[in-house]
Amino acid sequence: MKKFLSTYKSTIILLASIIVGTVVGLIFKEKATVLAPLGDIFLNLLLVVIVPLIFISITTAVAKMKEPKRLGKIVGTILLVFIITSIISVLVGFASTYFSKLVKPEDTSKIMEVFDEGEAEETEELSIAQRTVNLLTVNDFSKLLSRDNLIALLVFSVLFGIAINMSKEKADPVIKFLESANVIINNIIKIIMYYAPIGLGCYFASIIGSLGASIAVGYLKTFVLYTVVSLLFFAIMYTIYALIAGGKKGIKLYWKNVIPATLTSLATCSSAASIPVNIECAKKIGVPDDIAETTIPLGTSFHKDGSIIGSMFKIMFLVCLFGTPLSVPFAFQVIGIALLATLLITGVPIGGGTISEMLIITMLGYPVAALPILTIIATIIDAPATMLNVVGDTASSMLVSRIVDGRGWLDKKKTK
Repeated sequence: MKKFLSTYKSTIILLASIIVGTVVGLIFKEKATVLAPLGDIFLNLLLVVIVPLIFISITTAVAKMKEPKRLGKIVGTILLVFIITSIISVLVGFASTYFSKLVKPEDTSKIMEVFDEGEAEETEELSIAQRTVNLLTVNDFSKLLSRDNLIALLVFSVLFGIAINMSKEKADPVIKFLESANVIINNIIKIIMYYAPIGLGCYFASIIGSLGASIAVGYLKTFVLYTVVSLLFFAIMYTIYALIAGGKKGIKLYWKNVIPATLTSLATCSSAASIPVNIECAKKIGVPDDIAETTIPLGTSFHKDGSIIGSMFKIMFLVCLFGTPLSVPFAFQVIGIALLATLLITGVPIGGGTISEMLIITMLGYPVAALPILTIIATIIDAPATMLNVVGDTASSMLVSRIVDGRGWLDKKKTK
């Protein structure tokens, strides 16, 4: 019992704080929002370390690679794993909504009445080429210091690490500085996590207390079904991924260490805010440092199991709402749109979610008035979607480790 409490002490404390926050939110409702500032402090502390954490972690990992070929192998493997798992996610989203009518046609007028007031703001139309440029680069160094441009920061960090590697012994002082900075930034995260029980508890109380308005039947059904699918996907698919990556031992280590990242993602609804905790969870599982510190940040931007399944729910909600026949060619189109729309969520620094939802509407030929409907769906599924986005990166880092370091990668980690 003592060993159990020692092993899971931090997890139990975090879980207890969230349960207490939930109860407070349910009892005091809107009055619980008075606790929001205490939760915001925790969230802000996490978000403020994101930029230096990503830059220092990725740059250090790339710079310290004694075998430059390993970097290419890791990045290539990451992309392969992300593509395969994303396709699996979108197929699961399609299968789980195909036989379920998320909203009945008779509900259409009532839902449209609620969101017909006001017009959606116009977004600047950009070509695919220009969106790609904005995704990968910024036109001023200072913009790299904003978490709105994390993908550009990732690209710069990799380039900076490669440049250090190319400089060989002349870059040794820089590597030592980065190693020291890496230790410091991780200690900052440890300090912040001491406040986690209070911050997460208050954050949960505030969020739940603010949910006062009743949700339409269609939204409620969507939320319940999405939550069930998320929990099943979480329990089944990530167990399979862990089994493929590390056998029975991999399953045991995954479920033993993934809970802190799960709770943080549910409480903050932010993949970026979960990066520090998620990297730590991956390392505790046994994922090599360079793979964990590369896969998790890249996954935060490019790998979103929960969001892909969510995009499919949004699309199928509209399909049911407008009574669109779901033929085989249209089904393939729907799957492709879900993948593309999710990519564009991170493809545009500001307003990416709105633009991706507009993409869904325009490519399916639905009226722009349907935009608020998708916004509400995105809001109600945010927590479980973020959970899958985050813990999916943990499972992916295990798969990457299996491919890069071979079958015995867990044992190799222990011998180092």
